[in-house]
Amino acid sequence: MAGHRQSKKRRYITWAAAGAAVVAGAGLAAQSSMAATTWPAQKTYTGRAFDTCAAPSLSAMKAWHTGFYGAAAVYVGGRNRGCAQPNLTASWVKSVSTVGWKLIPLYVGAQPPCQSGSSPEKITATTAASLGRTDADDAVAKSSALGMKAGSPIYLDMESYDITNTSCNNAVLTYVRAFDKELRAKVYRAGYYGFTSSSAKAIANATDKTDLPGNLWYALWDKQNTTTADWPFGSTQFTGHSRGHQYLVNSKETRNGYTITVDRDAWDAPVAITG
Repeated sequence: MAGHRQSKKRRYITWAAAGAAVVAGAGLAAQSSMAATTWPAQKTYTGRAFDTCAAPSLSAMKAWHTGFYGAAAVYVGGRNRGCAQPNLTASWVKSVSTVGWKLIPLYVGAQPPCQSGSSPEKITATTAASLGRTDADDAVAKSSALGMKAGSPIYLDMESYDITNTSCNNAVLTYVRAFDKELRAKVYRAGYYGFTSSSAKAIANATDKTDLPGNLWYALWDKQNTTTADWPFGSTQFTGHSRGHQYLVNSKETRNGYTITVDRDAWDAPVAITG
């Protein structure tokens, strides 16, 4: 994502090192543990979105509401979140929602044990399950405090890693399952951001879909504004408004006098319930 822990240059390097080949997956991502609860109706947005490290000012958001973008991703929390968020308050969420923006909550949780770099919070085999639960509790608390209500999605950010490292991959999947199960217990929908060559691929290709996310935001920087034409996994996976695609990064753009460097996203998936 937009510079929250490592530079874009470094992210390109790690992405390439993980292997840029795209392999199609199979099977449906399960939204398990949802049937017993009466869930608020899903709020879906289809169109172009952007993500940037720090939530822009309210003035910038008003200036940018031109019709080109309709949604913005915001980093609601996580120990690995890289930018301070002075603008991201409950008042800001209410105000930008009133303007017409849809919001995409993103949580930068613990990162893989085999990932290069020094993330403040990393998964281990022994802590994966408990850490997943506590991080999910934190994600829900922070989203709720911002006015993002039950039924909203929370997208867990998992950066690239070597998914051929079995012990590392197993630890990540354990963490993700615990995170998602806890989200759903608190009536928040489970989403996931990852790379098609690694972290997203691990989710899409997992044989056991139990407690894995039902919404997948895939990073594939091919400059194609689509969630279908370049979909790299099984055609039956993440259908029914469950896909986001980060297709362009480091795009410096000016609208009505406000310049922001953003990543562009094609969106057809849940967004926060506010108001």
